[in-house]
Amino acid sequence: MNEKRTSIFENGLIWFGAGVSLAEILTGTYFAPLGFGKGVLAIIIGHIIGCMMLFLAGVIGGKTRRSAMETVKMSFGEKGGIFFSFLNVLQLVGWTAIMIYDGALAANGVLHTGRWVWCLVIGALIILWIVIGITNLGKINTVAMAALFILTLVLSRVIFGDGSVAGAGGDAMTFGAAVELSVAMPLSWLPLISDYTREAKEPVKATAVSTVVYGVVSCWMYVIGMNAAIYTGESDIASIMVKAGLGIAGLLIIVFSTVTTTFLDAYSAGISSESVFSKINGKYAAIVVTVIGMIGAIIYPMDNITDFLYLIGSVFAPMIAIQIADFFILKRKDSLEVSLDVMNGVIWVIGFILYRILMNVDIPLGNTLPDMVITIVICILARKCIKTEKYLKENGNAVLTFPFSFDRTCSDLQKRGGKMNADAWKRGKSL
Repeated sequence: MNEKRTSIFENGLIWFGAGVSLAEILTGTYFAPLGFGKGVLAIIIGHIIGCMMLFLAGVIGGKTRRSAMETVKMSFGEKGGIFFSFLNVLQLVGWTAIMIYDGALAANGVLHTGRWVWCLVIGALIILWIVIGITNLGKINTVAMAALFILTLVLSRVIFGDGSVAGAGGDAMTFGAAVELSVAMPLSWLPLISDYTREAKEPVKATAVSTVVYGVVSCWMYVIGMNAAIYTGESDIASIMVKAGLGIAGLLIIVFSTVTTTFLDAYSAGISSESVFSKINGKYAAIVVTVIGMIGAIIYPMDNITDFLYLIGSVFAPMIAIQIADFFILKRKDSLEVSLDVMNGVIWVIGFILYRILMNVDIPLGNTLPDMVITIVICILARKCIKTEKYLKENGNAVLTFPFSFDRTCSDLQKRGGKMNADAWKRGKSL
């Protein structure tokens, strides 16, 4: 019996739903002080960088038919994979709670029934999506995405309807920090994308479509959020919807966008849980994550997510950098055979610390790209050194190695020099 696979179109729909998100719109409001021109430029540059990494991560999972966290084991070993799976589950539980909180807060701002009520409504719809399953969403997802697309067109028309855009509103954020905040959102999907591309009939094409669709839609959401903040003078989603006069249409945008995005977080948390505990059923784990997210959203305030986004970047940017170096450049997956790849673990720690240091430096392209480039270079050089040392051990000490034994090398040279002198004396004697 043939295993059911998702089509390119279905993958595109999944990532359209991921892109239409309150988190994206809310993050876009932070760009308002830059003004429309600089803000759009920062959004586009950041998404190009982030989506390039997202594409490469998706290709690894698609080609190997492994989940996102299973691909991590190819570079970090079994225990390394479990470590990152645990971190991924934590960040996905966090995302689930944040998204339900934002959605409930915004929905309650439009229709005042109590935030906790909307937490339960949104959570129940997410659980329904999980129960239906990723390979069976098909027509339901098509209808939901079509409705969401129409509603976001309405929102765009209201926000940009008069054809005017505002100038800079202040200097609250540097251009480099804005680029980094734009990179952070696609980067937050890195530990998830392979959970979906591995199910695709044509994984590379599905990854490309997923990345492009997500990148374009996410940029669109950022720009809507930014210009809405400029247009209405508000950063609160509910206030923006009310001032824009969207009413019920705004409420539907809030609920559907929250469900279609948060479903991916909860579902991938379930898949990652399987990597930590093999006996866990991913679907049941995803439902538990959603329930925890609902409870967290009801109890705790979660209004500013910028620090959370930067923390995700510092953890997962060096991780995917090492995976990219191993899979695409070094063509290795030796770590599957070991419990823990210590070398890659040390390189990841270096990359993590470097990211946190670079956060204090204003770089026009943000700090993710330089951090990943440096991490990739370190990874390649470290593997080349190991290969060279191994070769030299197998073929003698004909040349100096690092680390090398000075005494041993000198001893070898003396022996060779003595042999050469003896040969020369014999030749002279024969003459």
